[in-house]
Amino acid sequence: MAVVLILLVFVGTTLLLGRFGIDNLEKAMTFPGRITGAVLVAVSLTTLLGAAAVVDHWFWNSFAYSGVVALFAASVAFLANAVLLMEIWDGDSPPYQAELGMLTAGSGWAAFTLWRTSAVIPTPKRLAAALIVPSVIAIANFGYQNLYEPSQHGAKPLIKVTTEKPVLSQNRKEFAVPVDISIENHSNVGFYVLGSEIHAMGERVPLSDNDRLRQQWRTDAEQWNRSLERSPLSRREIHQPGELVAAQPLMGPGHFIEANDAFATRVVVQMPIDAPYDRVAFYASASFARKDRLVLGPPLQFKGYSWDGGQEPQWMKTMDLDAIVYRGRVHENNPINDRTREPRYVTVYWCFGTHGARVSAVIARNGEETTKRETEGRYGLVDADTGPIEQTLWDIKKTLR
Repeated sequence: MAVVLILLVFVGTTLLLGRFGIDNLEKAMTFPGRITGAVLVAVSLTTLLGAAAVVDHWFWNSFAYSGVVALFAASVAFLANAVLLMEIWDGDSPPYQAELGMLTAGSGWAAFTLWRTSAVIPTPKRLAAALIVPSVIAIANFGYQNLYEPSQHGAKPLIKVTTEKPVLSQNRKEFAVPVDISIENHSNVGFYVLGSEIHAMGERVPLSDNDRLRQQWRTDAEQWNRSLERSPLSRREIHQPGELVAAQPLMGPGHFIEANDAFATRVVVQMPIDAPYDRVAFYASASFARKDRLVLGPPLQFKGYSWDGGQEPQWMKTMDLDAIVYRGRVHENNPINDRTREPRYVTVYWCFGTHGARVSAVIARNGEETTKRETEGRYGLVDADTGPIEQTLWDIKKTLR
């Protein structure tokens, strides 16, 4: 009976780790992921050899050290199953967790049983070294993927905005401000551009005849805390909420920018010469996801409008914003996690309202609402923004003369 159970453990380990290993070896997006695949393939071959050694050790004894080979294979299987169980412990697949839990317990029991059969170990030190070396490699690889890699959040694209010389229309009733925008990626990893936007705000900034009181500063601070804009406290300037003049996307959702690459474009913002503003301010923002942390399925698809039945998260309702919604399937960066976790989807909100615009992206299971902070480490979600880049209208008009 014992030999049948040991063979079941070996065969189950061979099939499961072999499938995970081949998939990871072919499809993992990081070098440690490929190494994991190679190790799992090696372990599956070892357990397959161990199954043959168990049969020989139990029945034929044609090879003097078949018991040692079987013991070694059971020990390696226990280590690999245990590490893989820790890898998927936070996953969403109870069947895989249960299967690996049984294989871990079974391989540990198999190693103990084979050791109890008084298998002759000719060189105990070499066998111990053969177990210690793969153990160190497995633990180091696990630590690299789960401790070191998640801590590396420094990579982040930059957005630059510069305004050019304004141009007056022929009828001298309108003017246009050319705005150059660039997205620069100086890191060694590529990024998906989940969403991007630039918008211009018209600002009224009258001056107070007297120094403003402290309570008025507090009122200003509370006002800007609820706004998409950023504005300073001032002793004489009275910063009123800006009004959205123009907004548009920079790139299509789901496009990408490779490592050490850049994207540049120019937009033109037109305004009437008698616009009732003192200043115009330009803002730009984008939401990115690291290409080594996830794979976008089909291109992001348009899903609807927030005002016409489209998905609308709770935070958007509190900010009085409208949004165009895009959605797409997200795959993990290695097949092990992709198989053992429920499908995730990225939802991109291109938001706009009277007092500004922004881009926001979240990754969650279908029907689940989560915050970006919960997933930014795993999927490398980062936001970049710039602004305000301000110009006074009287400076613009002076340039037009």
